[in-house]
Amino acid sequence: MKILTASLSPEQTYKLMTGIVVPRPIAWITTQSENGVINVAPFSCYTIVSNKPPMIGVNIGRKAGARKDTGKNIHDAKEFVVNIASEDLLLPMHQSAIEYDADVSEVDLLGLHTLPSEQVATPRLAAVPVSMECLLHSITPFGQTGAEFYVGEVVALHIQDDIIRDGKIETTRLRPICRLGGPNYAHLGEIITLQRIQQTEKAVMQGTASGK
Repeated sequence: MKILTASLSPEQTYKLMTGIVVPRPIAWITTQSENGVINVAPFSCYTIVSNKPPMIGVNIGRKAGARKDTGKNIHDAKEFVVNIASEDLLLPMHQSAIEYDADVSEVDLLGLHTLPSEQVATPRLAAVPVSMECLLHSITPFGQTGAEFYVGEVVALHIQDDIIRDGKIETTRLRPICRLGGPNYAHLGEIITLQRIQQTEKAVMQGTASGK
């Protein structure tokens, strides 16, 4: 089958692309509104952007042309927290995708507990194995539907003690959830370990005298 994408609606494209680009990690993002309402919602279009400073990016769409609660809160507060859900948190994470009114806290509705963050005012989820406190770096719009790519600098990491060893995360202990197309998720499955490929050292690029 050959499909020319110009003939697809945004909904048709979304269904195809989210079934093709799999599996995807899930950023379970907590934000806080100007009125102090804590919002939590999952987003599976997210990735690493930089390692010095550590930065992550997440794509957040719009609803009827307006920013969703998460996007609006990040835009206003200039911060957010990315929580990583483990397998036992699949159901509340999935349920948090329901779009409630802005004055409704999914944290309260789903009975999720939070803890204070260290560097940002937005709280983090207590039950997750990893939380990343982020300060907003930039927002870049893409496409014709108003989607925006939010980049945040990770200023603090909260990692469960038993999933980290020698500075590395033990993925089998993290037990992350991955997103597939539609309302479908998956676990890690079989892990295949190959011979390590030698990598060049991750250096910090120095600017020239001209500032380039």
